[in-house]
Parts: sequence; C-alpha cells; structure tokens
Amino acid sequence: MAQQKKMVEAITSRDVDFAKWYTDIVKKAELVDYSGIKGCMIIRPYGYAIWENIQKDLDARFKKTGHENIYMPMFIPESLLQKEKDHVEGFAPEVAWVTYGGNEKLAERLCVRPTSETLFCEHYAKIINSYRDLPKLYNQWCSVVRWEKTTRPFLRTSEFLWQEGHTMHETAEEAKEETMRMLQVYTDFYKETLAIPAVTGEKTEKERFAGAKATYTIEPMMHNGVALQGGTSHYFGDGFAKAFDITFTGRDNKIHNPYQTSWGVSTRMIGAIIMVHSDDDGLVLPPKISPIQVAVIPVAQHKPGVLDKANELADKLSENYRVKLDDSDNSPGWKFSQYEMKGVPIRIELGPKDIENNQCVIVRRDTREKLFVSIDNIEKAVADALQSVHNGMYEKALKNMQEKTFVANTHEEFLDIAKNKPGFIKAMWCGETACEEKLKDETNGVKSRCIPFNEEHLSDTCVCCGKPAKHMVYWGRQY
Repeated sequence: MAQQKKMVEAITSRDVDFAKWYTDIVKKAELVDYSGIKGCMIIRPYGYAIWENIQKDLDARFKKTGHENIYMPMFIPESLLQKEKDHVEGFAPEVAWVTYGGNEKLAERLCVRPTSETLFCEHYAKIINSYRDLPKLYNQWCSVVRWEKTTRPFLRTSEFLWQEGHTMHETAEEAKEETMRMLQVYTDFYKETLAIPAVTGEKTEKERFAGAKATYTIEPMMHNGVALQGGTSHYFGDGFAKAFDITFTGRDNKIHNPYQTSWGVSTRMIGAIIMVHSDDDGLVLPPKISPIQVAVIPVAQHKPGVLDKANELADKLSENYRVKLDDSDNSPGWKFSQYEMKGVPIRIELGPKDIENNQCVIVRRDTREKLFVSIDNIEKAVADALQSVHNGMYEKALKNMQEKTFVANTHEEFLDIAKNKPGFIKAMWCGETACEEKLKDETNGVKSRCIPFNEEHLSDTCVCCGKPAKHMVYWGRQY
C-alpha cells in the first residue's frame, strides 16, 4: 500500500497547479516522453493506442460520408506555397524550411508541410477536368510541422499527428454543405466517442483560417475553464482553385472553377481528453477510445482456482472488449492504483469469496462506484457499466461547462468576469476587429471563440464599444 500511496502522491493536484498536473499525468500514465528535438514528443505505446482508437473511429465516419484516404508528400516547394498569398502569409512564421539535400544546397527551398492545401490543389489541377470528376472527397492521415515557440505535449508541439480533409465540389452550395457536414461529424464524435460537450459556431474574420472564406469550429471547455480549439472545418470558395488554375467543363459546356473545403482534428484531442475528464489520481478515459476497457484483477491469486476463473472471465469478455488480465506478482492495491492512473474505465475484482458466490466486483473509474454482479451476467453488466461511465463523464463535463459559462452585458461586467471567473463569456459584439483586439489586450488573452449557430440576443449593444451589436459571441482563453 506504500507503493500505491506514493503513486497517487506523485501527481500534483489540478487545483494547485493545473499545468503541472497535466504534465504529471502525461508522463506518469506513460503517454509521451520528451525527445532530444526541441518541441517534439515521443508518443509512447499507450498514448499511441489512444490515437489509433480515435483514428479508427473517425476514419469509419469519414468513409461512411464517402471520403477516401490519400497520401501527399511531406515537402512543399516554396513556389507552390507562394501561389495563395493569404495562405502563405498565415503560415509563414511557423514554417520549417529544408535548404540542403545531402551536401548540396537546393535550388529552391522546400517547406515541411504545415498543412497540405497547396499540394492537394496541385494534384486536383491535374485530375479534375469535367463536372463528372466532382466531387473529390479526400482525406489524409499524416504529421505536420509548425515551428512553435512554446510547446506542451499534445496541445502544441512542433510536429503533431492529424487528419486533414480536402474536398472539391461543383457548386458553392455543395461545398458549404460539406463544410457543415464535417463539422457535425466532429461534433458527434466528441459527444458519442470522447464524451466531451462543446460549443460550435463560426470563427470571426480575425480568427479565420488563412485563405478561408469561412471557418467553423468546435470549442470544448477544459476542467479549469480554458477553451481548446477542438477541430475546424473551412469553406474556401473558389479562391484556391483560381490561384492554382483548377478548372472543369461544366454541365453548360463552359469552363468553371470548383469550390473547396478543408477540415481537420489532431492529437491535441488527447490533451482535451486529459484536461476535461481526468483527476488527481490520473487519467480518466472514455471507454470507446481507452486502450484497455476492462482490467481484470485477481485477488489472492495464489489460491486454487482464482487465476483459472480470472482467465475464463477475461477470455469471455475479450470477444467484445479490450481486456487486460493482470496476473503479475504486484499486490492488488498496487494494481488498483496502476489502472486508475491509466484511466481504465472499469476494473473487475475477483477473489476466492467472489468465486464461491458466483460473483465479481465491477469498479467504475469515473465515480469509484462498486457493483456486485453475477458472473453469469458479466457481459451485460460490463456493457451497461461502460455505457454508464461514458454517460457519467459526458454529464459531468457538461455540468462543468454550464457552470463556467457567464453572461456579460456591459464592458465592466466583461472585464470583471475575465479577471475573476475562468470560463466562457457570452457577450454581444459589433463585428469590428478593433473591439476584439481591445478586449484581448484589456483581459490579457480573452479571445473570441466563435459566433454560435444559435445566437442569443443578450442586449442591443456591443460589450466593448457600445455601438449596435451584430452578433453574440462566446469569448474565452485558449490553449
């Protein structure tokens, strides 16, 4: 038990130092390790298994909506990147450049992809000729590089894993529908798989993706009230198509430019999972993406029949779930602590007395609730428990978001909330970038998160300048 106590004490309390708590969990749950390359992380097997489960779920959703996977080169020639002015300016400060190939200086610099719009456009210009070639619904799973000054595992690293969808459409209407459809895919995924609620809406012009006509976002709130941009979906219009001379012969036998979208989420979702759900004892993982969904812990395993029954139970459950039977010589107490640290949604305890009574104990990671269930009904009990864990995690996160969402009707209220109450602020805005910038400066970093799809009319005037308001905006600090 001394070992168990030491493991728990090793995590800084999230209410004492949230940043240190986060780093402790990332390291002690063995999700990542730091590499010798500044700003880059080593994703360890347990962390990568979470990503694989995320990828599998999302990939199935993408394919269900008609998308195909493709892979583009990791290098972009400088001349290609320069073709879309707003795009290159938006990414210029973060780009990593390759200037040598072997011992020879390159005639043209190559950028390591920060995103792949330009590569997709170059390819689309070659393969799109007729309206019959549209739509093109492509997605890429890859890594990208953005040379960040300040880094933190999963949240902001120089290299990270993500998916980026890039699609081309015959009409603006179809492209806009795709943009919204993929935002909904993300919204559903966050709720149904990650058990994370979020605010969704449109980014202001200032916060728009470089080169986009409109950017839509999903904004979950972390436990400490700070927002995280959880995923974005962009409508590009025909700007990129014109810059890259992508044309097709339309149904009217005339030449047209297609309309484009892009959308993406990344490994920062793992950071969101940690900061929304976890506690001072370690990770709390949503059942659908947890590498281990059920940990089977034999108690007094040296006694006759215990290991045999535990193996039988694990084998039965392994047909439908990711199960780990821990028959190591560590104490049961140490194992309980270990799988709590790892965020395993439920553990099953099984000892000699349980076997006598044809029962076992199911313990939920999220609430520590213990359920005594018949071994005969174990499969249904596990299914019900995992669903209850998911639902409980979602409701807890939703309650946290609701309790940390405030309304400001005046400038003074806005400044007071920003200073004293971490969370989202709902407030009216005139639509002027100057007011966005002023509020950010006055509050040391509170920014517009999005204009929600279902706007509330809180007042007639802008919370900053007092002029007539055009939109209700969610505001907040971000990672």
